[in-house]
Amino acid sequence: MTAAVQAETVLSDAEALPLRERLSLLGYSALPLLLFNFAAPYLPLIAIPVLFFLKNRLHLTASQTALFALITSIPLFLGFVFGFIRDRWSPFGLGDRGHLMVFGLITAAIYAGLAFLPPTYPVLLVGGLLATAAIQLVYGAANGLASTIGRKHAMTGQMSTVMNLANTLPVATAYLLGGVLSGALEHGDATHAARILFLIGAGLMIAVAAFGAFGPRRLFEEGRSEPQMLTPLADLRRLARSWPVYPALLIQLLWQFGPAAGSALQYHLSGDLHATDAQVGAFFSVFLGSFVPVYILYGFLAQRFSLTVLMWLGALLAIPQMAPLLFIHSADLAVWSAVPMGILGGIGQVAFLDLAMRACPRGLEGTMMMLLWSCYWISYRLGDLWGGDIYDHHGGFSVAIWATMGVYAAILPILLLVPRRITSGVDAHAA
Repeated sequence: MTAAVQAETVLSDAEALPLRERLSLLGYSALPLLLFNFAAPYLPLIAIPVLFFLKNRLHLTASQTALFALITSIPLFLGFVFGFIRDRWSPFGLGDRGHLMVFGLITAAIYAGLAFLPPTYPVLLVGGLLATAAIQLVYGAANGLASTIGRKHAMTGQMSTVMNLANTLPVATAYLLGGVLSGALEHGDATHAARILFLIGAGLMIAVAAFGAFGPRRLFEEGRSEPQMLTPLADLRRLARSWPVYPALLIQLLWQFGPAAGSALQYHLSGDLHATDAQVGAFFSVFLGSFVPVYILYGFLAQRFSLTVLMWLGALLAIPQMAPLLFIHSADLAVWSAVPMGILGGIGQVAFLDLAMRACPRGLEGTMMMLLWSCYWISYRLGDLWGGDIYDHHGGFSVAIWATMGVYAAILPILLLVPRRITSGVDAHAA
């Protein structure tokens, strides 16, 4: 069976589950993602204190901070490699359990090492690179596990909702906590604050390893990939020949290329609007939290409307997502403006992940999901770098907003390239 036909039949030959079993698998699939999204070195709980330390203690400019983030994101750009390793290699014959256990402990060890080193620029740079590389195999296992189960039981829309909730809730919470921790890192004993920060990360990764060791047997059995019958090169050719993959990845590249959404936004809030670190954290927390009700709504809509309809709706709503900030001139109002911004972006965020799961050739779920996140981070970091340059040298934050809206509008013609055969169906209802 060709990759294209496999993608086409993902919903038609899948097994619908009773509601209780479905909710159980969806919930268990979220747990390692929840832990991961608190612990990742490039996500807010760890990243916000580090980036504010670079800005306020080491006095880096917006462009320099974006460059630091770009360098430490190199393993993210190669995330598809880690996903392919997940699909092809089973540590100790334990599959995803093995990946969570082994690389959860390795990442914890790196964090423990960082905890007892001084928080200098070289230490933060090298430590960030190592921790980001190690944690990618954890993320590949968690994503591949969830995606496989979603496809197997005709619930890619609902699984996309759960995955986005698992990605968003910890990040929204961590923005608040990260803002508080950043204050400690800036104004107190930096070495002591950094030690606490990285020991928190180490503890979270030990929890990931424990989930791999003691998590529910049913989850890992359902998410186990079929035995590999092809060579690695043949699998890569199978992925390359699957046309639905390309528009899914191109949409992701455009969706994450928001020059107004990264360092430019952080510097606009803290510099132009004089927001405190805690207010910046609150803005991002409210922004991400406002996605949550839309994600939940999508889980119901996916059982009633085709992905075609939901993708177009999400893309159209996303175009003006950043526009409210054009009219905001105080930090307090900026926090409130995050509410409509999150609501406008919610449908598109879930629909585009839903599309990626449906477009994936069978047996390459880890590769496809990590390729998607490679596109995410490549695009986000390059957009961030461009946004920092616009903010510093080419017209400031308002220009970055208009550029972002133009990029989002470019998603619309790409939707025409998505094969209808993979988007015309709805999620199966729970039996």
